[in-house]
Amino acid sequence: MTESVLLFIFCVLGGGMVAQWAAWRFRLPAIVLLFALGLLYGPILEILHPTKMIGPAFHSLVSLAVALIVFEGGLALDFRQLKEAGEGVIRLTLFALPINLILGSAAAHYIGGMTWGAAFLFGAIIVVTGPTVVLPLLRHAKLHPRVAAFLRWEAIVNDPVGAILATLVLEVLLMRPDEGSGTFFGFILPHMLASAGLMILLGIGAAWGMRWLWVRDMMPEILKIPVLITSALVLFAMGTLAMDGAGLMASTVFGMALVNLRIPGMAEIQRMKEALVVLIVSLLFVLLTADLQRSELAHLSWSIGALTLAVLFLVRPLGIMLATMRSSMPWSERIFVGWIAPRGIVAAAVAGVAGLRLQDAGYPGAGQVMPAVFAVIASTMILHGFSLAPLGRRLKLTLSNEPALAIVGANDWSSKLAIAVHKAEVPVLLVDNSSLDLVRAEAAGVPVLPTEVLSEEGAESLEERPADYLLCATPDAIYNGLVCAHLTPHFGSQRVYQVSPGIARLDQYRGLSREARGKVLGEPSWNFTLLETLVKEGWRFINLTVTAENKDAILWDGSNLLAFLVLQKGVSITVISAEDEVHPQLEEGHIVIALVPPDYSEDSLLVHHNGYQAGA
Repeated sequence: MTESVLLFIFCVLGGGMVAQWAAWRFRLPAIVLLFALGLLYGPILEILHPTKMIGPAFHSLVSLAVALIVFEGGLALDFRQLKEAGEGVIRLTLFALPINLILGSAAAHYIGGMTWGAAFLFGAIIVVTGPTVVLPLLRHAKLHPRVAAFLRWEAIVNDPVGAILATLVLEVLLMRPDEGSGTFFGFILPHMLASAGLMILLGIGAAWGMRWLWVRDMMPEILKIPVLITSALVLFAMGTLAMDGAGLMASTVFGMALVNLRIPGMAEIQRMKEALVVLIVSLLFVLLTADLQRSELAHLSWSIGALTLAVLFLVRPLGIMLATMRSSMPWSERIFVGWIAPRGIVAAAVAGVAGLRLQDAGYPGAGQVMPAVFAVIASTMILHGFSLAPLGRRLKLTLSNEPALAIVGANDWSSKLAIAVHKAEVPVLLVDNSSLDLVRAEAAGVPVLPTEVLSEEGAESLEERPADYLLCATPDAIYNGLVCAHLTPHFGSQRVYQVSPGIARLDQYRGLSREARGKVLGEPSWNFTLLETLVKEGWRFINLTVTAENKDAILWDGSNLLAFLVLQKGVSITVISAEDEVHPQLEEGHIVIALVPPDYSEDSLLVHHNGYQAGA
């Protein structure tokens, strides 16, 4: 194995994953960390130059990777989202795009000093916001579903449209002087429209073909993901052969058609592809940024800086305001969408190819396109990446950022547990498919959700009221395990809990597989029947504040209380489980929610604990 390959694995793969983890751990925009990592490897230290290492195939590989990203993005475009966000999506994709093209081109000419031809190419490129940047940001922002749908649809739909638009502008600019409007209207424009239409039909047709094979059991499970990925790449290749940009449209439409055809089994496959896309995005951002050279950065000038500021603070906000005039979108949503528009890999790839072709043709001002686009990409990634969540909170467009608990199953003891959590002023949501069972908790002010959590409606409702931890508390242990297994990709395997199915069923070899259930709430002996019986006998939930005197006694094995949760308001929720390798450390000010007997008192707890210590 050559040193360059080892360097690639260590710097790009290793560094990219560390950046992704650090972004998750410290709640930072992953894209910004990846971008900084690429700058460090490339222009600053000059230890990585992908074009030299990989060769001419580098940009082709980047294009294939982008095709997979827009395909996976297409899988997120469910038409049911358009019920509430439809008008805004149409205005952002149909109306705002030409307005931003005109405003961006004018800014490039009058502020950036570009010739009109180069200015129109720049304007066509920057209308693309880019799913490679937007989608990772949305995963961590906790925006209201309607606002998130605006940004998601705009990024994914405008991506191929913007690439085709840039190709159209480029073809017009490269026309020979003897080729007049007849060539444009007689050949170029019809060819582009026909290619785009054909790719849309191919994308839909391929999705129908997949559905036909799957519902007739003519596709083995092991081949489903490879066939889908291959199909997306083949469609991209076919579209690119027909016209630059059409391949992205084919891959996007293929993904959109798949998710809206409601093909059974797509949810599991989609989650696996999301993980693949995280890896691809990490690779691309590090590689493309590292591929920049100091000589290219030297082209940055005051005029390009002024143009970048104009795009950020004038072109985009004004374009969105004009496109959303007389719409039902409130001003808070218009301001937010008018600011948040990070550009990404597609803009960089199109600028690289189109700018070079224009330069090779000797077009005046073509050398300014690439550095100007790079400046917009860099500034929008950093500024929009760090400001998306704070601005969303300031405009009240985000859901609660506090850790929240969802409890599935409204019965006597779980309703009382939800009420105790609510009294501790910690976000909690009680879910049950019976509205009658939710009445008690709802009367106490607990937010409730009457839905079947395993239904599509239930999944969408949980997205609108996101929780960080899940506790399944129904009498049916198998149902609890099914809910935990189904929602593990959403919450994480260490954040789904269920009432113990019984000690016998927890046997690691013969019992319920850990993959098919959640972590056990409390001790293995705390099954549903026991908890229900204790509550009927008068046991009650209390909120116990941790102090210096009682913190060693609360979780003491000899105490007569059953501790369920440790809460630190606004910071963390800890569900106590015997299956956790690390037991919670109590600190002063924490709140412990515990089930205690009718005659319980904190004084008796301290007496028993101190007496035990004295005897020991």
